[in-house]
Amino acid sequence: MDPSADLTSRFLQLACGNWITQMLHVAAELAIADHLAAAGPEGLTAEELAARCGADGESLFRLLRGLASLGVFAESGSQPRRYVLTPLAELLRSDHPGSLRQFVRMLGGEHYDAWTDLLHSVRSGESAFRHRFGAPVFAWYGHNPGRGAIFDGAMTDFSRVETEGLLATWDFSDARHLIDVGGGRGQLLQTLLRHHGHLRGTLFDQPAVVAPVAVPPELEGRFSVAGGDFFAGVPAGGDTYLLKHILHDWGDDACLTILGHIRAGLAPGGRLLILEQVIPPGNGPAPGKLLDLNMLVMTEGGRERTPTEYGQLLERAGLRLAGIHPTPSPVAVVEAVAA
Repeated sequence: MDPSADLTSRFLQLACGNWITQMLHVAAELAIADHLAAAGPEGLTAEELAARCGADGESLFRLLRGLASLGVFAESGSQPRRYVLTPLAELLRSDHPGSLRQFVRMLGGEHYDAWTDLLHSVRSGESAFRHRFGAPVFAWYGHNPGRGAIFDGAMTDFSRVETEGLLATWDFSDARHLIDVGGGRGQLLQTLLRHHGHLRGTLFDQPAVVAPVAVPPELEGRFSVAGGDFFAGVPAGGDTYLLKHILHDWGDDACLTILGHIRAGLAPGGRLLILEQVIPPGNGPAPGKLLDLNMLVMTEGGRERTPTEYGQLLERAGLRLAGIHPTPSPVAVVEAVAA
């Protein structure tokens, strides 16, 4: 094969990646995988699927054919235009334990629209999301609760893999009181408490976020909830603080405020565990290098950071980088202690 033709093919695959994002997004919006799962192993024809999900039969067939060429769905040998699930397509099921359906719905919506203004971010250093939508991303979600619910679902989807990675990597035997700062609805903290019966945990997030959170009966007396603003302060007295996907939302000055409050509340001998994608040196592939651009597009100064940048940031906050521990998931555990 002509090497230049191979290069062209690879380049075009990269350049047309936006097509695939929208193909997956539409499949997720139409709940195609859910309909196929309900139909059983025989699958459904494109026309049967179209009737169930409210689509044009011929157009849906073309979508399925395109996705099948990528290994997402497959045409059954029993009948032309009849489609079944594949292992990749299973991840689009709402009830799959590793479901990424809400994540794909998020990527193909406002995230996708904001990325069309990446040029604005690169030229100006400003958030493309704010440029396009007229508000910071989290404020916009507050005014668009339907899309905010999809975002929350996407974070829950992704969190499952990261939580498993943390459990496989970190030994909590020396910890006694975990405080999860910005911990959302508490899925991570509750999972950690269930796996480590000696721990107590405090979930801390905005009052509106934690208001619906109930204490599971099996965690009564060990799981508590506190509402507040981590820019104003955090609960004191924890020997282990958790920050999962918080610092990457903010620039250094905002991060220093959050870290300063944690440093002030940290019990003697305690530690802070930061769960983020850490950018390695060199030109090799790393998902954090792409997520970093997403933070440029979506947030007000947010970014992924290198080990050196974490060390410098923590030092400015009165903390010391004690180690960076890879996990089986894309995130690493950035361990910090009092300086």
